[in-house]
Amino acid sequence: MTKDLSLFDTLRDLEVLLLAPEVRRQAEQLELLLHPGFREFGRSGAHYARQGIVLSLSHASVQPDIWSQDFSMELLSEGVALLTYKSAHQDASGQLERHTLRSSIWQHTAVGWQMRFHQGTPCAPFAKADPLSK
Repeated sequence: MTKDLSLFDTLRDLEVLLLAPEVRRQAEQLELLLHPGFREFGRSGAHYARQGIVLSLSHASVQPDIWSQDFSMELLSEGVALLTYKSAHQDASGQLERHTLRSSIWQHTAVGWQMRFHQGTPCAPFAKADPLSK
């Protein structure tokens, strides 16, 4: 269980890192965190590949403040884990909008843990909870 808790903490921290505006602006950081075969189904229903996400995020003029909470992890196989959580954009007053259920598949590679797949699905509004909650 300690190993899984440590893995949970590692993957949650990596996921939160990917949500940070200062990381999203750096193509090199994104390329380290996103697997070369990365794919995403966005909350809009659009499909993205790694190269498009890296270019889009690193060149975006505005990076939203993203709130995340209610993380859960399931080990799918050795070196592959599913992380799920809730997120929302947070405005300057702390109000949440664009509430989303998120799922990410993380794969352990020669360079460390990399996100292999991500999906966002719109959901009903939720109240803020401890961002590090499980």
